[in-house]
Amino acid sequence: MKTRTTIAAVAAVMAATFAGHAPAQERAITVAWYGGNWGDAFKACVADPFTRATGIRVNAEIGTSTVTLGKLNAQKAAPSIDAAWMDGGISEVAHENGVVEHLDPARLKNLGNVEPAAVYAAGGVNFAVSTGYYAVGIVYNKSKVKAAPESWNDLWKPEFRDAVTLPSPSNSAGVPLFLFLHKMWGHPPGDLAPTVARYKALNAGLYFDASGAASNAFQTGEMIVGAHFKAAAWDLIDKNLPLGFVVPKEGVWATDARLHLVKGSPKRAMAEAFIDQAMTRESAACLAEKLYLGPAVTGVVVDARTAAKLPWGEKGSVKDLKLSDWAEVNALRPRIVDVWNREIARK
Repeated sequence: MKTRTTIAAVAAVMAATFAGHAPAQERAITVAWYGGNWGDAFKACVADPFTRATGIRVNAEIGTSTVTLGKLNAQKAAPSIDAAWMDGGISEVAHENGVVEHLDPARLKNLGNVEPAAVYAAGGVNFAVSTGYYAVGIVYNKSKVKAAPESWNDLWKPEFRDAVTLPSPSNSAGVPLFLFLHKMWGHPPGDLAPTVARYKALNAGLYFDASGAASNAFQTGEMIVGAHFKAAAWDLIDKNLPLGFVVPKEGVWATDARLHLVKGSPKRAMAEAFIDQAMTRESAACLAEKLYLGPAVTGVVVDARTAAKLPWGEKGSVKDLKLSDWAEVNALRPRIVDVWNREIARK
């Protein structure tokens, strides 16, 4: 078993590496991450400890995974982003587009801290590392919904008309949840029409691009039921809002938030040190506590309250999650986005 670097050792190594190597105005990196409570957690759990250890400032570039991918594609010749969080599925597209760099175990001392299945590789190249798993289930307003939903099919009940929300394809959960439901309903693999018809019949009040939009809609009571990220749901519930989170009887779709080194970054060493910080047990435990992300780092210990809210529950593991086949999802992604824009978004 590889010796795992402690956070103190990481701090010492990083401080020695970067001391005096760059003018003060250059001792900063730009990291793309999500908005809302996700961004707050990434800052508190990874960026702030990294800055305290190294003196290197972290500038946040806020956006969804698809927005970040668009920026990386546009900046390919001269990237201004040095490291980027993107979700499963979009991560694979980023690798295919050639905008993320190889994660070299010789340069990333803490890569050995991570479960082997949480280091993503293709063609012998590590292109992403997981910083934690999350799930999408059903959120509902306890004061406005008489009986807690039990099935994904419950979202189609007439009483929820115009007050239900689902993610759009611009959200990382949009396309995979569409396919999750497509399979759940037993529709033919290559025939999207029946699922499109079901979506059109939903009369959704909101198809959200960013998870913050869904959270805001639940907070205001504009939406009373719908699909949402478990971490975001618990953030709202912890604020004493009258909301509940349900794992439907058909299960929940799950994926992870992955960290990438941007190809061509002029600050590669500093960005790698940032990624190393994210792979410490301390940062992983912090993300679990703030976002209820299931840790990808081994040996992370959390309290019972946090453990019960992880995507796999108190005694489960990643093996209990319904993870997507991203090759299948990405092969169908262009068709789903096209039919969504033509038939669902315009409805």
